[in-house]
Amino acid sequence: MCGIIGYVGNRQATPILVGGLRKLEYRGYDSAGISVVDRTSGDGKSRVVRCRGKLSALEEKLLKEPAPGTQGIGHTRWATHGRPSDENSHPHKVGPISVIHNGIIENHLALRAELVSQGAVFSSETDTEIFAHLVERSLLGGAPDLATAVRRSLTKVRGSFAFVVMSDKEPGTLVAAKNSSPLVVGLGDGENYVASDVTAILSETRRVIFVDEGEMVTVTRAGVTITDFDGKPHQREPKTITWSAVQAEKGGFKHYMLKEIHEQPRAVADTLVGRVDLERDDVSLDGLDLDVAKVKRIIFIACGTSYHASMVGEFLVEALARIPVEVDLASEFRYRDPILGPGDLVVAVSQSGETLDTMEAIREAKKKGAQVLAISNVVESSIPRLADHAFYTHAGPEIGVASTKAFTTQLVAMALFAIYLGRRTNALAKDRARALLSELVALPLKMRDVVESGAQIQAIARRYGQASGFLFLGRGAQYPIALEGALKLKEISYIHAEGYAAGEMKHGPIALIDEHLPVVVLVPRGPSYDKTVSNLAEVRARQGKVIAIATRGDNEIGGHSDDVILVPDTALELQPILTVLPLQLLSYYVADFKGTDIDQPRNLAKSVTVE
Repeated sequence: MCGIIGYVGNRQATPILVGGLRKLEYRGYDSAGISVVDRTSGDGKSRVVRCRGKLSALEEKLLKEPAPGTQGIGHTRWATHGRPSDENSHPHKVGPISVIHNGIIENHLALRAELVSQGAVFSSETDTEIFAHLVERSLLGGAPDLATAVRRSLTKVRGSFAFVVMSDKEPGTLVAAKNSSPLVVGLGDGENYVASDVTAILSETRRVIFVDEGEMVTVTRAGVTITDFDGKPHQREPKTITWSAVQAEKGGFKHYMLKEIHEQPRAVADTLVGRVDLERDDVSLDGLDLDVAKVKRIIFIACGTSYHASMVGEFLVEALARIPVEVDLASEFRYRDPILGPGDLVVAVSQSGETLDTMEAIREAKKKGAQVLAISNVVESSIPRLADHAFYTHAGPEIGVASTKAFTTQLVAMALFAIYLGRRTNALAKDRARALLSELVALPLKMRDVVESGAQIQAIARRYGQASGFLFLGRGAQYPIALEGALKLKEISYIHAEGYAAGEMKHGPIALIDEHLPVVVLVPRGPSYDKTVSNLAEVRARQGKVIAIATRGDNEIGGHSDDVILVPDTALELQPILTVLPLQLLSYYVADFKGTDIDQPRNLAKSVTVE
């Protein structure tokens, strides 16, 4: 959610910090700031520059208030405790201590009251400032160094956090700690980094160490030391990131979202590589070795777009493997005391691998004896490390807040997983598996055909872009796609949109239909075609404007619709991977027509690392 970056080295820190924060803008934020220590100055005190608003406002402020120095920390904040304001922006400084923080200190009210009773004076409404006070008091109370002071302070806080702490009195040192919020260390030559996301430091280094739960890291120019919260040393070999910083740039597209829509054929092809075995009519999933015979039930847990992908996964697994499936919102899962046991496989789906609600749901599942499989896009992220099994999509870095290529690669992962299970339960015959795998391999070319037909969709978006609301309808596995289409539109255009199972239209939404309401109907070929066309006819009978997403070669659908967008034919089970593409483009062009902030929609964050 919020963005973190820290640097210790010999170069000027401010350009590195601001550049790193620029790479983290996609996470969503409402204020930004840095704290930089100049070891060559007379007093050696850190300079804090921060303000509400975008990074451009911080850069303007830095022109008037330069912050020279070779060590510093930077932060983009998404408000939780305390409104967006200059005073509530990070870093927070108390005495010599500067702190930045992602997450929430759950016992902040009790700690604040205790500190105030001891004479502490607060300058913000945030929970983060509490930790700066705790660290300062620990040093005043005799802690021999910054790492010890941070370690002692951690014993007093509850909640999710990634802290980075700096002291004017211990130059050349940053101390970081992680619990349920992402944190990564970057390794350089005579300089080192810490960040909330590898994207922030990818232009500086590709050698990284992913920080585990309950770990502290001391970062200096000379190296990095990792311990647990009790001070016990941990050893970790660095990883080398294989994708480049160029992959995280716009590449000539107007927005990251449009670039990522066009990257989907490549992302799907990459997700399939090495996993489709057409000689054996089977799937290989990164060495995944599940005892499928012992799996009596599958429960998908996810949030947002990943939840919609999981709903498609339910259709696929039940159809191809004949294993009963449930889909649960991770944010609700643990609060209903779910009934779980050794025969259950919980599949946690998260693009970032850091979604806090999903992490907590995994802990609940494991506590009750279920096995956990993670599907994620980010290697070595927290959720795959917490799970018993994991395999990854290969979407590459996704910068736009509204997920596109991460979603379609999740759909491909669902198809691969369903075929994997179906072959091992003997519910999926070899010839059917062969046909599905052949269609999967053919998908990237068909996807390219759709994403390159944007001109027609752009014209439709302009025609309906002033509507105050949209309705999306679909049946079967197209129902989750209707939900996803509505989510995309509301996320980036701020137009109210709802997704409904088409058969439910008569149970409420039909009251909204008039000549001003565009209704997007997913009606590809298949067993539900006639019933969906009847729903479409009901919309037109009430003067609703119908935009149909149909299969190429359907010569009748035009007579039932105001506008038609055609997608190539494919296997019934794989249709959602194609039908979602026009909805992504429609949402993008409507938002572009309205002039909204497409890559950084208001109030949203890319990765939700707080509950």
